[in-house]
Amino acid sequence: MTSAPAEPPVVVVVGAGPRATGLLERIAANTAAGYGGPDPAFVLHLVDPYPPGPGRIWRREQSPLLWMNSMAEDTTLFTDETVEIEGPVVPGPALHDWAGIEGRTFPDRRTQGAYLRWAYEQARAALPPGIVVREHRTRAVRLEGPREGRQSVWLADRESPLTADLVVLALGHQEAELAPEERRFAAHAAREGLTYLPPDYTADTDLRGLRAGEPVLVRGLGLAFVDLMVLLTEGRGGRWTPEGHYVPSGKEPILYVGSRRGVPYHVKLGYRLEGELPELPRFFGPEQTTGLLAREGPLDFRADVWPLVAKELGWAHYHRLLTTRPHAFAVDRDAFESGYAAADPYDGSLDAFVRTAVPEAADRLDLDALDRPLAGWTARTQEEAQARLLAHIDADLDRRHDPAHSEDLAVFMALLSVYGQLMRLGDLGTWWHGFFSFLASGPPGPRLRALRGLAEAGLVRFLGADMTVRAVDGAFEARSASLPEHAVRARALVEARLPQPEAGRVRDPLLRGLFTAGALATEDGLLAVTPGDGRVRWNDGSTHSRLFALGPHTDARGAGAFTRPRTNSPAFRQNDATARALLAGVSGTGVPGTGVSGAAVASEGGGAGTVGVSGAGPAAVAVAPAFVPVPVAGAASGEGAGGLSAGPSAGSSDLQSAGSSDVQSAGPSGVLSAGPSGVLSAGPSPETSADSSAGPEPGPDPDAGSVSVPTTTSAVKESVR
Repeated sequence: MTSAPAEPPVVVVVGAGPRATGLLERIAANTAAGYGGPDPAFVLHLVDPYPPGPGRIWRREQSPLLWMNSMAEDTTLFTDETVEIEGPVVPGPALHDWAGIEGRTFPDRRTQGAYLRWAYEQARAALPPGIVVREHRTRAVRLEGPREGRQSVWLADRESPLTADLVVLALGHQEAELAPEERRFAAHAAREGLTYLPPDYTADTDLRGLRAGEPVLVRGLGLAFVDLMVLLTEGRGGRWTPEGHYVPSGKEPILYVGSRRGVPYHVKLGYRLEGELPELPRFFGPEQTTGLLAREGPLDFRADVWPLVAKELGWAHYHRLLTTRPHAFAVDRDAFESGYAAADPYDGSLDAFVRTAVPEAADRLDLDALDRPLAGWTARTQEEAQARLLAHIDADLDRRHDPAHSEDLAVFMALLSVYGQLMRLGDLGTWWHGFFSFLASGPPGPRLRALRGLAEAGLVRFLGADMTVRAVDGAFEARSASLPEHAVRARALVEARLPQPEAGRVRDPLLRGLFTAGALATEDGLLAVTPGDGRVRWNDGSTHSRLFALGPHTDARGAGAFTRPRTNSPAFRQNDATARALLAGVSGTGVPGTGVSGAAVASEGGGAGTVGVSGAGPAAVAVAPAFVPVPVAGAASGEGAGGLSAGPSAGSSDLQSAGSSDVQSAGPSGVLSAGPSGVLSAGPSPETSADSSAGPEPGPDPDAGSVSVPTTTSAVKESVR
């Protein structure tokens, strides 16, 4: 009597956007190299209501006015020789190579979506015949099962669950239930017939309640605001003249905008850094992070970590200043470098040394002033505040496009180095991410010039810093610390920011149920995972033997779904470790019944129950397949859009943490790579800042000597759907 063949193992991946696509690529690469056995066989279910690859954020069905916030040459989903992984390196094209566009352009999001869809199809086609992929265009709503046994994944459109041996949650950024103030505002709007738009991804927000010619209060001056600004102006038929003046359509509202800082994010840097590069990391590298990890008790970011971060950023600033303007120092180079290295960042001696060695305050790096440029400043009238903000924008555009201030680009490089090191420490709260985004992930020049042009046209009016809003009879009323004697009332209020799913406000039912069952959550509502392979941590200190989570809904959120080439991306390292843990599980060498028995932990930071993946040794570079660039019409070149860089999820957005495509991590070695030319690129070069698409950008480009205005990039050709 013959026994029935055993059913193949099952892996369920919830979320099918860029992060899941990267994981699939690593599964294909490792199986092709023989990891997981000669004939790996299992069923892999992908669950997401949006298309696999692009997902929600990068889907084709969105306005072509919405651009990426990363240059095409800074966007890849493929590994290279800098990535420190156990699995094989399989090179592939960055976005600009694939699309056949100039590398320093900022494409629209639909172009990126086409690239992600292509990458997904390539990865799926590269899987061996025994791995069967099944797509489910629906949401996962519940996860059940003992931590030591198979899991049940319940879907919104099925009466019976998927039974899984291993589960990966690639959920992305999470939507959140309204905070108490947001609930009060929503109730007030319902009672009074007003419009209130709570935090959301701007592209999915219904803006029809924002009426032409009426005032609208907007809280937030980051990248969500940039999207809002574009959709309410060009998106309603406005246009730019060749001279850079905005011609309204008559359908635009008037935006009264403020925020905590009261100023827009710093514009993208507009030049390349050449010459002597700062040695990074110098004062905040693996040695320092290891020391912080060895401390007992939780770390306080501002007290324990920030002094070291500030010293590292200062080192980059002063190293570059010593190279370009040595006359700014009262001591010679050797004396400054030795004194700076010896000074303690915790007790005030570092600040005292810098004040003595660098006499002029304008030459020093003042991180507090950078973080709060309007602190202590007040205006009596809105017109005075408007003039102050326009001057701030002009100064930012001038400085960030002037190589004479290349110490700013050196600090940007240090921010990237620091970001990679901080990932070892886990999530440290929201302040650092906001600070990083403000300095490093702002809009490209044309978007900031467009904001200035709209302000001059009377369609954007600045309220300043520490904006507060209250509900009054028949309206919302806004005030700010910058305008203490001025108030603005409007029937509409927009929260121009992403939701913050703090603990207890996570909307996703699967994740909420997981927290209830005992998964460890941070104070910010993030799912705690082992940083190496993303295994979910539990409140009792153990880790779930069958459950992984990848992406910005975890406390390893700094690893974006895609990143710059040649930067040893943390996401790629984590994807590879997770893929190998999954293959170990389904091949019978790991979790009992499916895989990982008691192997040592290969990923740093793993805890009890963490899958240990060993094997393959140093990564071998595989032969890349023949990639054929597909031309895309009309990408905006040079300085592009101020859009949100993001990816999809199952039922929410897998937005990259702000600017994470700007994050290049040094990895365990902590060394930043400047590429074969020795030149590190951190923004568009002046000579390529003119828009090559259908129309000009607003205002003359001071570097290129040409006129440029934001315009719609063309749709992706039908051939790249």
